[in-house]
Amino acid sequence: MKDPEQNKSLITQQDLDAITRENFLLEKAEKAAIVKDWLPRYTGMPLEKFGEYILLVNFGGYVKAFAEQHEVAIYGADRPMQVATADGITIINFGIGSPNAGLVIDLLEAIHPKAVLFLGKCGGLKSRKNVNGDLILPIAAIRGEGTSNDYLPPEVPALPAFALQKAVSTTIRDYERDYWTGVVYTTNKRVWEHREDFKQKLRNLRCIAIDMETATIFVAAFKNQMPAGALLLVSDMPMTRDGIKTEASDKIVTANFAQMHLSIGVDSLKQLMNKGQTVKHLRF
Repeated sequence: MKDPEQNKSLITQQDLDAITRENFLLEKAEKAAIVKDWLPRYTGMPLEKFGEYILLVNFGGYVKAFAEQHEVAIYGADRPMQVATADGITIINFGIGSPNAGLVIDLLEAIHPKAVLFLGKCGGLKSRKNVNGDLILPIAAIRGEGTSNDYLPPEVPALPAFALQKAVSTTIRDYERDYWTGVVYTTNKRVWEHREDFKQKLRNLRCIAIDMETATIFVAAFKNQMPAGALLLVSDMPMTRDGIKTEASDKIVTANFAQMHLSIGVDSLKQLMNKGQTVKHLRF
């Protein structure tokens, strides 16, 4: 015969589970309403004009180049984010930094993209290996930025969707280019090049590059059940004084390598589209 107290406890737990589930569904519905309003608000583009495949970038020049190449309009000139869509791909300039990276991933939940690829610039940390213009395909990112802690606990690793990174790797080879792979450190502090203690930390961690968005994008996308990847372009070598980025040096990198960076990103997503491949990330 069952103990009445045990039965009472079981019912109470079931009730609590039901309440938790109901609260979760209410919060999800409320978030869906918010992001469906905010994605057009931040970009100036109606939801129906977004493609199923997304390119995330930090600079308006990438959006302009994409729009000119595909002869499409740019939305959001007077908004925080500029966007353009062509052939099922939407490119979004979301700005710089981990808060903006988390924001754009949350907003993209309004359209549930099939894949999200970040094309960012980074600082190369391996001075004897990396040079400006190198490509880095991250296999993971260290969560040094803090923003990702609002999505998942710190012990959850920041990982890309493997199938998406594989498509990028194949496309790079098609362009007869090479790339480095390794772990990227994502920080929330832009001006650190003068700090020897921070540089020593990066050496101890054996990271290959440093940026301000990759870890946030990986974690926020995983939380929101979106397959995400990244392809980073080395724009400076900040571990040495003469390798720190300047306006002049950044213009040289942009002029020589940005179009290649963008083209590889576009063709990587087209490869997925044409082959009908899915890029599910482990188990969401």
